[in-house]
Amino acid sequence: MSKTKQQTLVMALLAAAITGLAALPATASITQPTAAVAAATAAAKPASGRLAINGISYYYEVHGRGKPLLLLHGGLGSIEMFAGAVLPQLAATRQVIAVDLQGHGRTPLGSRPFTLQAMGDDMAALVKQLGHDKVDVMGYSLGGGVGQRMALQHPQRVERLVLVSTSFADNGVYPDLRALQQGLSAAAAPMMKDTPMFKSYAAVAPDVTEFPRLLDTLGDFMRQKYDWSADVPKLQMPVMLVYGDGDMFTPEHMVKFYQLLGGGQRDAGWAREGLSKNRLAILPDLTHYDIFTSPRLAATALPFLNGSSDAKAWAEQAGNR
Repeated sequence: MSKTKQQTLVMALLAAAITGLAALPATASITQPTAAVAAATAAAKPASGRLAINGISYYYEVHGRGKPLLLLHGGLGSIEMFAGAVLPQLAATRQVIAVDLQGHGRTPLGSRPFTLQAMGDDMAALVKQLGHDKVDVMGYSLGGGVGQRMALQHPQRVERLVLVSTSFADNGVYPDLRALQQGLSAAAAPMMKDTPMFKSYAAVAPDVTEFPRLLDTLGDFMRQKYDWSADVPKLQMPVMLVYGDGDMFTPEHMVKFYQLLGGGQRDAGWAREGLSKNRLAILPDLTHYDIFTSPRLAATALPFLNGSSDAKAWAEQAGNR
């Protein structure tokens, strides 16, 4: 790979891994924290621990109280990806179980293969070890892939599933970005030493010298082909897909994913009788690299996770006049 392409890749990955550094507009009403969110933010340090699962020592944190929600971060990130707005919002009404995935944050890479299928098994075992028969799951990017596999391989463990900026096949990414992703390797490590991405990794990783190996592992991972279009219809729990309108996935891929879930097949009807139990949300003015920092992500996902809706059928509205 040329130096120019390597630098372009580093900048793209850097944008994806910045954790909450973007300023949020204080004038927008949705960004104003509620009293519950403020209280959750000011709460004591969350409970944390480690669980040894299938050869990996997973680090996890538990925030808030309420119905359990497993929260999974994206590639080259950690639990801290959600710390700015999303995690406090979720923890205001939920017990959020946030996990550093294999090779990320405080969880070591280990020597076993790095696959979504294996991590899906791990997350099912983790929630069981924490005493939960069933949880809601919300995953972003890499974490969405892990959550998707957990739901497919262990459906009895997942009640509701939110997949944020997540694909069902390797061809969902714009082709030019796909080519860059496939070029990731340890060769990028020296150029990343002064980036927030590497510094955040170095601050918590059990062995900072593993960073080049993590880049090689992720490069190998992103060169793998996959297509789960035959598996997606098997997801029987309610599923919400959330993307930014400037996401790394094509609009066609987003819609196809929703259709595989049974949505987007027909008009829902004036009485909403044809409405799918699954949801597709494309949030304006957000990209793959900042959607996890936006308060609108939690505001969109929480009603679905809670099984609630403020929508009313036309007939219901007319009857109330």
